Amino acid sequence: MTNRSRDDEHRKRLRPFRRHHAVYRQLYTTIVTSQDNGTTRYTVEYDAARDDGHIVLYADEYQLATAEPPASFPVPGGVIDVNVSLYGVTRVHLLGDDGHQRRLTPVAGTLEDLRWRLHRQRPGLSALLAWLAITALLANLVLSVPQAIELLTTVPRIRDIVGGTFTSPVQLPGWLTVIVTLTGALAAVERLLMLRRNRVLDIETLWTNL
Repeated sequence: MTNRSRDDEHRKRLRPFRRHHAVYRQLYTTIVTSQDNGTTRYTVEYDAARDDGHIVLYADEYQLATAEPPASFPVPGGVIDVNVSLYGVTRVHLLGDDGHQRRLTPVAGTLEDLRWRLHRQRPGLSALLAWLAITALLANLVLSVPQAIELLTTVPRIRDIVGGTFTSPVQLPGWLTVIVTLTGALAAVERLLMLRRNRVLDIETLWTNL
């Protein structure tokens, strides 16, 4: 038995991915070649059901390291850079020491993998979904900003600074607020599945945070 095998006995092994994991568990993988031409498969796991919220890195299916997001895991020839948002993984790239970077591949069966398959097989439908998500997020942002300002000016300290309260010109009925919230969340998830991110467009919607 090799030393590595003895070490593996004391480390957690990567759990097989099941269909019901898709709603809360994200897995990305890549193969890294070391200087001696040995290869290692690294897998990044983000499990929203995990109590500590940590990101886990596996090497050849055995746990190697955990870290709070944003995380940078050293690997031969670079680092694996990972970050998450309210909705899940927003970035998971291998950054080489030479400045080259590549995105890790979604593990088969995950929602991310299914979305990328759709992108490759039905590019027209994929583009339509992308534009619908952008439209939904823009509408969500426009509607959220005045509502957020109104809420902030109810805080006494802020009200004193600005000299009064602000009343949003946009007053949505409860049912429409629910629809806007759900639509914005679905749009955010769609963007997330493709690892698309824009500092303004993909800001965590105030509807959700409030």
